[in-house]
Amino acid sequence: MTITDLRGLAASDPSKRGSGSGDSDALLHTKQKRTWRSYSVYAGLALIFVYCLAPFYWMIVSSLRRTADIFDNTLLPAPFSLENYAKVFDGSTMFGQALLNSLIVAGVTTVAALVLGIFAAYAISRLNFRFKSVILGVIIATSMFPGISVVVPLLRFFTDLGWINTYQAMIIPNLSFAIPLAVWNLTTFMKQLPFDLEEAAMIDGCTKWQAFRKVLLPLAAPGVFTTAILTFIHSWNEFIIALSMINDPAVQTATVAISKFTGATEFQAPFGEQMAAGVIVTVPLVIMVLVFQRRIVEGLTAGAGK
Repeated sequence: MTITDLRGLAASDPSKRGSGSGDSDALLHTKQKRTWRSYSVYAGLALIFVYCLAPFYWMIVSSLRRTADIFDNTLLPAPFSLENYAKVFDGSTMFGQALLNSLIVAGVTTVAALVLGIFAAYAISRLNFRFKSVILGVIIATSMFPGISVVVPLLRFFTDLGWINTYQAMIIPNLSFAIPLAVWNLTTFMKQLPFDLEEAAMIDGCTKWQAFRKVLLPLAAPGVFTTAILTFIHSWNEFIIALSMINDPAVQTATVAISKFTGATEFQAPFGEQMAAGVIVTVPLVIMVLVFQRRIVEGLTAGAGK
C-alpha cells in the first residue's frame, strides 16, 4: 500500500472527517454558553442598578416639579421648576443651619472615632495581652443594639446631665456605633501589615511611637480613609437619636429638619420640599463616594489577603 492509498483511506474514513467538525461544534457551544452567562450577569446587574436608583431618580424628578404637579406620573418634570429648592432655603425651615449642624455632628464623630479606633486597632493587632479576642468581641457586640433600644435610657441620662438640645447629645451616641465600626475595620487592616517594617524602623533608631506614626500609619491610610467615609455617612444619616434628643430647631440636624417640614396648611404634606431637601442631603454623599470610590475599594479589600 502506497502513501497515496493511505491518504485516500484517511480522507474516506468518516470518523476522521467528523473529528474536526465535532471539535468546532463543542467550541461553538462553549462560546455560546459563555455569552449567555455574560448576558445573564449584565441583566442581573442592570436590574439591581434600576432597583437601587429608581427611588433616587424619582426623588430628583419630584423635586423639580411644581407643587401643583407633584402627583404627576411622567418620567420627566413638565414644566421644569426650582420652586421646591427655593422654598427649602427661604429661611422658614432653617435648613441651612440644619445642614451645618449635620456637618458638625458627623465631622466631630468621624474624627473622634478615627482617633480612638486607630489606637484601639493598633493595640489589638500589634500588642499581646490576655482576652484580646474577648475585648474585640465585646466592642463589636456593642454595635448590635438597635438605636431605638437605647433612646429611653439615653434620654433620661442626658436630661439629668442637662445635655438635651446640645451637640454632645448626638455625638456621644453616634460614637457608640461609630467606634466599633472603626475598630473592626482598622484591626482587620492592620493585622495584614508586616511587622518587619516597624522592626526595621526601630533598628534604625525610631521609637515605637515614631515607628507607628511614620511607618505604620501611612501604610494604614487606605483603611483609615475608608473607615472615615463609612463613619461619616453613618453619622450624617443618623435620625432616631437626633430626633429624640433635640427639639430646638437651631440645633437639629438635616434629617430631623426634613421630617418636620410643614405645608401651607396644617394637613398639607410638603412632598416637593421634602424631595428637594432629600436630594440636597444625598447628593454630597453620592459625589463623595464616586470621587473616592477607588480609595474606598482599596481600603475594603486591602486586608482581605496577605
